[in-house]
Amino acid sequence: MNNITDSFVCLGLGYWPSAGSFGLNTDILATNPINLSVVLGVLVFFGKGVLSNLLDNRKQRILKTIRNSEELREGAIEQLEKARARLRKVETEADRFRANGYSEIEREKLNLINSIYTTLEQFENYKNETIRFEQQRAINQVQLRVFQHALEGALGTLNSCLNNELHLRTISANIGMFGGMKEIKD
Repeated sequence: MNNITDSFVCLGLGYWPSAGSFGLNTDILATNPINLSVVLGVLVFFGKGVLSNLLDNRKQRILKTIRNSEELREGAIEQLEKARARLRKVETEADRFRANGYSEIEREKLNLINSIYTTLEQFENYKNETIRFEQQRAINQVQLRVFQHALEGALGTLNSCLNNELHLRTISANIGMFGGMKEIKD
């Protein structure tokens, strides 16, 4: 190595030539782990922010859904308070009309309480179902994005590694394999 530029080029290529010689490492098996580690490093470095943003957005949506569910719950509680006030009103009327319609008023009271509890249960079930749905949707989207990034990286690696001769040999081998499968079926 005569000057600094030669050493920089050799360091950049990841190959240490013997004294006085210069060359490229064409051994695919020796350079593939280096290439894969670089690709994985780039994916982790750039993908981390994307996944973080995606998860933050999903978290905000889930929190918004929870807030909406809490507002619905508060509305149901408000309805419950109104129903209790109505119940107190019905009870005072029941005292006045006890002789005539006591059993009918009791039925109305029970139906009202049951319908309110049923409504509350429905709101709670809706909230839980919405949370589960949003979580599953977030997980599915993250899995899809990770799979797409991995597939793109793998296709890029495959396309960069295949040359015409290797491609033709692979096609010939696959045709031969399908020809053998046809003979087995016949």
